[in-house]
Amino acid sequence: MPSPQQARAQASAITSARAAAPAEPAPASQLRALFDRPRLSPGHRRIAQYLIENLAEAAFLSITELADRVGVSQPSVTRFAGAVGFSGYPALREKLQSIALRTLAGGAEAAEEERGNELQAAVDAEIENLENLRRDFADPGRVIAVGRELSRSAPLTVLGLRISVSLAEYFAYAARRIHPDVRLVTRGGSVAYDALLQSREAGGTWVLAFSLPRHAHETLTAVRVARGAGLKVALITDLALGPVADEADVAFATGTGSRLVFDSYAAPGVVCAALLQAMTDADPERTQARLEEYEQLADQHQFFLKD
Repeated sequence: MPSPQQARAQASAITSARAAAPAEPAPASQLRALFDRPRLSPGHRRIAQYLIENLAEAAFLSITELADRVGVSQPSVTRFAGAVGFSGYPALREKLQSIALRTLAGGAEAAEEERGNELQAAVDAEIENLENLRRDFADPGRVIAVGRELSRSAPLTVLGLRISVSLAEYFAYAARRIHPDVRLVTRGGSVAYDALLQSREAGGTWVLAFSLPRHAHETLTAVRVARGAGLKVALITDLALGPVADEADVAFATGTGSRLVFDSYAAPGVVCAALLQAMTDADPERTQARLEEYEQLADQHQFFLKD
């Protein structure tokens, strides 16, 4: 009789075969895809991030107003438009306005609902993050592919520093149930460098890194060390266009809840669970064998209370 966790592993395999009406990507996802062309300069990244975070207003600004808001020159805005594939700023603004107007039309009814208190507003913001993530998951191909690579990497290193430690620990704890060698790195500096270099020497090929706000310099440095050692980096973050994302081989960017004093991480947590699911799907025989072994060990030593 399979345990509940084994049954879930068998029943919840990711599939892209279901026929469903294609969902339009979230506005932020559309903009990230729009701007994900060449590696943008720091000034251009600032423009892109401002547009992503302030689409409803920014889409209707003149070139002078946008340059003033971002703190760059007007020629920099023009060069940015060209760098992301437009003939000039007017063409870029027309595209931004079309995305913004569709968003405003879809959200008009919701905007009329009662706002509620600040705690409810924080929950509403997380619901929006999850809805955006759901749209991003309309095509699960990238999650499936990265999960397969993480599953094959032995050892698999999981890196999370400062505020990102909690999600890294969650992922590593679960991944150890289905992967034979998961190494967790939660300290920066030379300790992280040693761990990353040793992982590569032991045959590891991938690192899963977390970079959530406030983004730490030591995370950026550790990711660069990993890349320099020959490891590939998958990143879970909230910024698709930041310097850490620029260093990663693949980035899963999703919103965090920022309405309260400290951020909440509903959507990044779901990304973790999705990658774990993709890892179990990549090697189902190993997954079932390891879960069965763990359940026997848990029963023998009475790890858990009886429900």
